[in-house]
Amino acid sequence: MTPNERICAALDFPSLAAAEPFARRIAPHVGLLKVGLELFVAEGPSVVKAVAALGRPVFLDLKLHDIPNTVEGAARSAAASGASLLTVHASGGAEMVRAAVRGAAGKVRILAVTVLTSLDGAALDAIGLAGPPETAVVRLARLAVGAGAGGLVCSPHEVRAVRAAVGPGPLLVVPGVRPAGAAAGDQARVATPAEAVRAGADVIVVGRPLRDAADPVQAARDLAAGI
Repeated sequence: MTPNERICAALDFPSLAAAEPFARRIAPHVGLLKVGLELFVAEGPSVVKAVAALGRPVFLDLKLHDIPNTVEGAARSAAASGASLLTVHASGGAEMVRAAVRGAAGKVRILAVTVLTSLDGAALDAIGLAGPPETAVVRLARLAVGAGAGGLVCSPHEVRAVRAAVGPGPLLVVPGVRPAGAAAGDQARVATPAEAVRAGADVIVVGRPLRDAADPVQAARDLAAGI
């Protein structure tokens, strides 16, 4: 993968009308475009086709977490939408992950989210996930890959441990990436693009540092240079 292909630009906008100018501008300079909950809930499945028409794979970041039958059906629908990647929560359990993989039927790669990058050790303790974040992340990563997930989402702090635990096969997609000196925002476990890739990340997800940049194209170029 080239440095640009490793960058996934998050389309964190309230509507397609708001997202499209940015998406058109940034698409030639990144590898993937991410449609998250805000945009998907506002526009529905048609937004996936609209974004895919810009010539980049679509990462549909819905973080599905429900009973297996419901997640299987949702994954089937996501596969029909034209998405290339779809997230589910690993904490939904092995059977739920297996159900997502069945629903995807090889048409969309299932990525299992381990622990949200907004959570730190204290937050994990509060919801009953004992031990440091890395312990929980590795445990969930092994569970998800064992259930057939084609990739994982984890913070840059756990990439090295996850790669050691699951081997070279699964795609590791890493949010919580910030250029040096950028504000962390609501992310608790962050790193620079270079640090994330050096640790073993395949794809880095970047939202606000691109969306809010005075020149998003130059910001993407700077990210690629850092990688």
